[in-house]
Formats: sequence, structure tokens, C-alpha cells
Amino acid sequence: MQLTRANIWYLLTHKSFLIALLIINLLGTIYGYYWYGWQLAITKPIFYIFVPDSPTASLFFCFVLIAWIIGKSWPLMEVLALVTLVKYGLWADVMNIWTLIETGTIGWQGWMLVGSHFAMAVQAILYLKKYVFTYWHVAIAAVWTLHNDVIDYVFGQMPMYRDLAQYTSYIGYFTFWLSIACIFLAIFSIRQRKYLPN
Repeated sequence: MQLTRANIWYLLTHKSFLIALLIINLLGTIYGYYWYGWQLAITKPIFYIFVPDSPTASLFFCFVLIAWIIGKSWPLMEVLALVTLVKYGLWADVMNIWTLIETGTIGWQGWMLVGSHFAMAVQAILYLKKYVFTYWHVAIAAVWTLHNDVIDYVFGQMPMYRDLAQYTSYIGYFTFWLSIACIFLAIFSIRQRKYLPN
């Protein structure tokens, strides 16, 4: 069978594929919260929701997938998933590669994180055509995302990379502009939705 855009889109939106993607994201989400367990153990309860950034991003996407599987849509979850999956997917890759440059190694777990976080960002981009969120949803997601940055870098709740601790102010600056870029990606996706190929 010839591989065309239509065939790829059919596969990406087929219920069986969405169910498989949901299982993968659900397992990744569970592992992500487990991975953050040590940091949550030393975190004040008021900040719990803001600490495990990547698993919360994939949790948003789990809700999106559940809605699609049952023939519904949840626009707020869609935009939260898009913005945070791309943001934290790219952020984690930059942090791990930066750690590699600083230390010379990140081990198999570091490379696993690079691959899985890159996949997080890619899956969010793949479904740009399917999202139905509006500018109002983007505004809410922007508040959530930028507020999270404040909690992370003003109140010190960011994910901990001990080998990069001396660069925290630079990381915070980079993270802010990455958030802005991802918010603009969501805005761009609304403006370009009708032109995106099926």
C-alpha cells in the first residue's frame, strides 16, 4: 500500500492506534510520577502539582486521547497537552544534553529520557490538525504555563539537575522563553489549522 499523508493520518487517528498511544503515555506518566518521588518527598504539599512537569504533561495528553477514543474532544486538555508536551519534551532534552556536555556522560537512563521526551514533543505536533481549542483555551494554558515557571524559578521548585545547579538563572531564563515559544505554537496552530494537510 502506498504510504500517503492520508494513510498516515488514518493510522494516527485510528481508534486502535489511539488506544496503544494511551497505554504508552499512561505507563510513561506513572513512571514519571515515580521518578519524581524523591523530589516530591522533600516538597511542601502546596507545590506538589507544580513539581512533576513532564508526567503532568503526558497526563494531559492521556485525557486528550481518552476523549478522542470515545468520540469527544476536550479543548483545554488539548492545548495544555500541546504546550506542555513540547515545552518539557524539549526542555528535558536540552538539560540532558547540557549535562552530557558538562559531565561527559548521562548513562542509559539519561539517553532513555532524551528519547522519551523527544517523543513527547513529536506526538503533540503530529496532532496539530486534530486540535479544536480556541484562543481562550490558549490564554488559560498560558497562565498555567507561566505560573508554573514562576513557581519553579522564584520558589525553587524546578526539576533538579545537580550537575547544572550553577546555571539555574540561565535555565530559568531559557525556560521562560521556551514557554513563550510553545504558547505561540498553540496560537499559530489555530491560525494555520485549516491549511494543515490531512
